[in-house]
Amino acid sequence: MAKTKKAKKRNVRVDSAGLVYIQASFNNIIISICNNQGQVISWASAGKAGFRGSKKNTPYAAQIAAADAAQVANDAGMRSAEVFVKGPGAGRESAIRAIDGAGIKVTKIKDITPIPHNGCRPPKKRRV
Repeated sequence: MAKTKKAKKRNVRVDSAGLVYIQASFNNIIISICNNQGQVISWASAGKAGFRGSKKNTPYAAQIAAADAAQVANDAGMRSAEVFVKGPGAGRESAIRAIDGAGIKVTKIKDITPIPHNGCRPPKKRRV
């Protein structure tokens, strides 16, 4: 008879200021709220919020997911955050508004979308 060990919950220190990472792709949006050391306090995505298929890439789905993650962080004690947005998705602005509306003051917004300096090598010329 093997005993099942209960997993110990990870203790993360929550400061009043933190970081919010919004990853907005064409298919989904993922919001991670971290402390200043980069440890994740709460996270949410449009898929976790119950949206499926093309509904995941809508501003409304981003708003619901961001509000869900921000509420958990606000209850833990976070009051202000710097927001880093990455990707070309539809719900970038509405996610920032939802975080601000949930009680976390947005102090800075920075776009960290990767931009190619010269890009990939183009395909060879077509011969007919």
